Amino acid sequence: MSGTPKEYDGGADGRAPLVELLYFEGCPNHTAFLPRLEQLLRDAGMHAAVQLVEVADDEQAQRLRFLGSPSLRVDGRDVDPTADGRHDYGLQCRIYPGADGPAGTPPDEWVTRALPRS
Repeated sequence: MSGTPKEYDGGADGRAPLVELLYFEGCPNHTAFLPRLEQLLRDAGMHAAVQLVEVADDEQAQRLRFLGSPSLRVDGRDVDPTADGRHDYGLQCRIYPGADGPAGTPPDEWVTRALPRS
């Protein structure tokens, strides 16, 4: 069912943060990002299950404040430090700043900064 979080086996426990990867089927970047995200979580000592959330239509994108695919949220907050000031919600591939120019996934630093400290 679209819009319903699907648990991706990441070994969650009760102390782990809520990690949500929002995407829509028209953009492939979430698939490429998932293994890297899992590695970043392992490197940070997190045993969190990544919740995959498919955004099915523009109405849902507006309701979820979906800035594009992929969007990563940790405990309900987008890892992009500028996300709170943005309102360009919709079904679109998301572009992030990268060391070598625009990228289809968030920078590793944003992900690790968003994770709770032990």
